[in-house]
Amino acid sequence: MALTPEVAPAVLDEAALLELYESTAERLHRYVARRVGADTAQDVVSEAFLVLWDQRAGQTYEADAIRAWLYGVATNLLRGHVRAEERKLRAWSKEYAARTDEADIGDRVSAAADADVLAGPLTAWLAELRVEEREVLLLHAWADFTPTEIAVALDVPVATVRTRLHRGRARLRTRLVATDYDFTEDSHV
Repeated sequence: MALTPEVAPAVLDEAALLELYESTAERLHRYVARRVGADTAQDVVSEAFLVLWDQRAGQTYEADAIRAWLYGVATNLLRGHVRAEERKLRAWSKEYAARTDEADIGDRVSAAADADVLAGPLTAWLAELRVEEREVLLLHAWADFTPTEIAVALDVPVATVRTRLHRGRARLRTRLVATDYDFTEDSHV
């Protein structure tokens, strides 16, 4: 949308732009913020005024026409923002869908529920382990390290890591079985 001179125009110089900003920016921000939130609104308002400043070219305009044009610029910028956001969301959705199937979702929900039930006891059981066993288990479970990576991180032989991992798992497994939890061999414990 291009600016067009109106009847009884005024020159849009720095002083006029500052006056327009002071009289319009807050209302424009409220309008934009209702659509995209306050943080993004500030960016959109700033960009709209930059577009206005870039296209002023020493021409003369009526204040009401400039305000309307400014809202039009902001609306177009919002459309661009919304389209970009929709593209990102669709891309993330496709990426996530490619990594996840329905069976996996069920497994994740079940695992999350199991983890929630066991969080308290598991914390206590981890605290009871020897420090060396706990470190190895947590590096394996939380950092997803392999035994070789754990050996490098802790500066111990891989065989020592495997032994500590086996012993720590065995101790946790014993505690888990004692709770009457439905334990299967598929578990990582």
